[in-house]
Formats: sequence, C-alpha cells, structure tokens
Amino acid sequence: MRHVDAVGAWCALGYAALAFAARQPGEPDLAAFFVLVGWTGLPVFGLYLYFRRRGEPFPVGRLIFWAVVFRICGLAGGPFYEDDFYRYLWDAYRFATVGTPYGAAPEEFFVDPGVPLLFQGVLDGINYPELPTIYGPTTQLVFLLGYWLQPASVAVLQAVLIAVDLATVVLLLRLTSSANVLLYAWCPLVVKEIAFTAHPDGAGACLLLAAIVLARTRRWPDAAVCLGLAAGAKTFGLVLAPLVLARARFRHWLVFGVTLAALYGPFALLGGTDLASLQVFARDWEFNSALYGLLATMLPRFEARLVLGFAFALIWCCYFWYTRRDAHGIPRGDWVFGALLVSSPVINPWYLLWLLPFAAVFPSVWSWTASVAILLSYVTGLNLQDYEMHPYAQPLWARWLQFGLVLAGLGWDLARPRIGSSAGARLPWRRLLARRGRPGSGGPVDAAGG
Repeated sequence: MRHVDAVGAWCALGYAALAFAARQPGEPDLAAFFVLVGWTGLPVFGLYLYFRRRGEPFPVGRLIFWAVVFRICGLAGGPFYEDDFYRYLWDAYRFATVGTPYGAAPEEFFVDPGVPLLFQGVLDGINYPELPTIYGPTTQLVFLLGYWLQPASVAVLQAVLIAVDLATVVLLLRLTSSANVLLYAWCPLVVKEIAFTAHPDGAGACLLLAAIVLARTRRWPDAAVCLGLAAGAKTFGLVLAPLVLARARFRHWLVFGVTLAALYGPFALLGGTDLASLQVFARDWEFNSALYGLLATMLPRFEARLVLGFAFALIWCCYFWYTRRDAHGIPRGDWVFGALLVSSPVINPWYLLWLLPFAAVFPSVWSWTASVAILLSYVTGLNLQDYEMHPYAQPLWARWLQFGLVLAGLGWDLARPRIGSSAGARLPWRRLLARRGRPGSGGPVDAAGG
C-alpha cells in the first residue's frame, strides 16, 4: 500500500510543519495555517474516494499507525489560537486541592498568596476569569487525571485526550468501514482540536460511541452509564442520550439518571456546578453563529434565541418520534448536532468533535466540508493582529465563506442523495430516510464513494 504510506508521510510532514510553527513565539500565521490544513486534508479526501470507488477495505494497521503519528506531531507542537487549556489546568488544581472546581471564579485568587508558584502563571492565562468554570463533571475528571499524572502540564493532558481519541477510532471501527473511519482518524480538525489544543469534547463523543456500541449488543445498563457520563461532559451528550435510549426499558433510563445525579450531586452539595456559568453562556455569548446571527438582526437577542431554541426542540422531538418507530440503526448524530449547531449562538470548531464521529458512520459532503470550513472561525481580530477589530470579531467574508461552503456541500447532498445509485435516488423519501438511518446503507458519499 505505497500510496497509503505516501499520503500518510505527506500529511505527517504537514503536521510536523504545523508543530514547528506552534512552537515559535506568537501564533502561527493564518495563511500558513490554512495552507497546511489543505496540505493535510485534501489528500485524505482523495484517498477516501479512491478506496470507496474500488470497494476495498482500508488497511487498519496503517490507518491507526498514521493516526498516531499525526497526534504525536500535535503533542510535540502544543496549543495555538487557544488559551482554554489554562482553565483546564486550574480546574484540575482546584479539584485536587479542595474537592471541587466549582463555586469560585479564578479572579478571586489573583492576590491569594496560597496559590503555588506553578499555578500563578496558569491563573494569569485564564480567559473570562470573572466566571466560575463552565466544564462538566466528567470533563473535570479528565482534567483531574492529568493533574495526578503531572500538575500544570498541558502536554500530559494532551496525551490523555489523544488516548481517548484513539479509543474513538477503535469504536468507530466497530460501527462502520475502515475507509469511513479514515475520514475521522486523519481529519485535520480532529488532530488540531484534540492533539494540538487539548479540547476535551472528544471525551464526551467517545462515551457516546461506547454507549451506542454497548446498546447494539443489548448491554443497556452499561450503555446507560456511558450516556450519563457523556451528558456529564457537556450538554451535547444530553441531546443525543434519549435517542440512544429510545428503545430501552424504564430501568435503563433510571440508570442514566442516577449516573448523571451521581456526577453532579457531590459538587452541588459542595456549593456549585457548571450550571451557573452555562446560564451566562446561553444568555450572553455569541460567536461564529449561523442562523442566530441572521435572526438577531431582525429580533432582540433573547427572542432570537427563543425562536431558534423552539425550532430545534421541534426538530428534535420529530426525530425522537422517528427513532422510536425505527427498530434498527444508529441515531443520526450528524443531523442532530448539525441542527443544534446551526441554531446555536456559538459555533466553535471543537464542537464538531461531537458531530464528526457520526459523519464517519454516515459520510456526507456537507459534514466533511464543514470540518474544514469551520476552521475559518479562527480568522478573528486577535489572530489577524488587527487592533482596530474586537479580538473575537470576524470579518464578514470569513463567516459568509464558511457557511457558504457548508451550504454548497448540503446542496450537493440534496441534489444527489445517493450519488451513483439510481435505485437509491428513486426511493420514496420515507424509505430513503429509513435506509439512511442504518449504518450499512451509508450516507450520500458513502453510497458510491464520491
């Protein structure tokens, strides 16, 4: 498989260059970053199409080997364009020393002489220090593990999350073909947001996949526990958990609820959870939004949030009803999280870590276009070093280009719902939905490899 290794080596060279740029003073140049995204992303799509059209399985050994190599490059490079890792390290310190990361904002410790010297620099780097942490209990356990291994080390936290991400790759191999898993395992966004930047969303997505694998073998109690842990990582997990449990018994729903309560209960008794900061986030923050950005030009911000929240709830309920009727298949997390993100006031690139595993099971043009286009959200005043712009403001062209590319991909999917399959194109809409709901039937790209 010389061409596989040639593409792997080509991408590894790109990630090594990105790691070198990340190690230099300041942030990597945006133009160089996007060149390297194209360098590492486009050959992967080409390799995927090659294997799908030939109908050959992708060699699993090489899939995992190069996935590990790419992530090692990220570990060597470290975070860039982000400073969230300071909060992770601080939360872990608070968790380890006082039993909870919640209840107190970091700014309360700015003049505290009891803060160890090792963590004074961490404290200085935290963004929005006036707010207590927004990260859920499951995520805090991941941070705590990193602290136990080595306090205040972002590299150790990167390594932990890389191990979890590789577990996600293994789980995906239980759910879909190795060619489809290639899209996730070698995805530039996944490598950047987990291996380089240490975003913990991949841990929640891994737990969701574990729950789905367990549910497919009727191990419902274990699946319910994993779903509770996923929901405890981020509210994204709470959105998909009922869809996985749709065919479970009441006692399994009870296990899910008890798991979630066991995660939150001790912290609530100690005086706080992530819910207070989540309320601030949901009420006030806006970044890189799609429909919300448009609707907010016509309605007050609260009403815009309310309209889009109601619309998403309606879509979710309709899909839940459909899932209850369907006795087979994997929930379409790509659809559900896609609808959630397009209606959200905030779309950060790492949010797609919840969506992309499902996009590997059900490949589509729009989802993998989004995996590249969403990186345009890093075009901000801060990264442009344009001091006339707000640090997190975006040029209008960047947002229009980003969502325009995704819409173009969606248009392609809708125009050719089963590329190269005339029989699939003639299916009635309801039957087409049913076939898409089963992993064996594939998605728009999966059906014909292109």
